[in-house]
Amino acid sequence: MKKKFKLEDLDCANCAAKMEEAIKKISGVSDASVNFLSQKMVIEADDSRFDEIMKEVQAVCAKVEPDCKILM
Repeated sequence: MKKKFKLEDLDCANCAAKMEEAIKKISGVSDASVNFLSQKMVIEADDSRFDEIMKEVQAVCAKVEPDCKILM
């Protein structure tokens, strides 16, 4: 399943790159992209575990950029 999300308060391109790299390491994620300029994130992950994977994604993003919100 491939889903797009809007990001709020993502402050820099370096943080976006760190978030993308960390998300790609999550089990069940086949691809991810975090775009600083458009403030968007695209995640392609296992359908059956998508909600569980998104919880991990939120935790990873909060570590890198605590002020960033993923709008679902």
